[in-house]
Amino acid sequence: MSVSIAIDGPAGAGKSTIAKQVAEKLHIIYVDTGAMYRAMGLYFQRKGISPEDEKAICGACREADISIVYEDGAQQVLLNGENVTAYLRTEEAGNMASATSGYIPVREKLVELQQKLAASKSVVMDGRDIGTVVLPDAELKIYLTASVEARARRRYLELKEKGSPCGMEEIARDIEKRDYQDMHREHSPLKKAEDALYLDSSEMSVREVVDAIIDALMETLMEKRVPDRRLDGVLEELMKKEYGIK
Repeated sequence: MSVSIAIDGPAGAGKSTIAKQVAEKLHIIYVDTGAMYRAMGLYFQRKGISPEDEKAICGACREADISIVYEDGAQQVLLNGENVTAYLRTEEAGNMASATSGYIPVREKLVELQQKLAASKSVVMDGRDIGTVVLPDAELKIYLTASVEARARRRYLELKEKGSPCGMEEIARDIEKRDYQDMHREHSPLKKAEDALYLDSSEMSVREVVDAIIDALMETLMEKRVPDRRLDGVLEELMKKEYGIK
């Protein structure tokens, strides 16, 4: 018995922050898709494959198996059974992931692995095409967005806190450019799934967004409880402590 929550939306909408907190509150797995791409990059790096060698990259990716587990509350990424979490934040792994993520077979392989993970465990996954491509049958789909101004303000405050101030107007222009690119890319463009809940977080706190998503999940599962008995166990497991549903 598993439940999938798909969260899509533009850059800077807070998807990862929200997804992690939803997963933590529901005691289910947050699937860090970026970490999975880095693990694939590490795999190619270890094999000594050049990122420009598209044929070798596309052939090798078929042999990679990547999964995510939690140990003592911490996410661990497994590459062909080996825990490689400690190696994923190296510059080399990141560069290889960035250079190879555009190859269609690499993306298709990772989508396959993400779907495999969601089929066996309850997960929260965020991205730009999770509800439309990766998890089209997710129990709950969220399209999380915020105005350009709100996203620029959040990014400005984040950079200011890190000691790297940048002009608000420049940040806003970058966000608008990124939005256009994501919405018009050839493969799996950013768009709202037809059955996704539209959630504008411009004037909402992180806690309010998290609560809204969990409330939406509860409502969705309650609606499915009678016609779809397989969700009963999940409903009890995820909701009893939070909402006192028996």
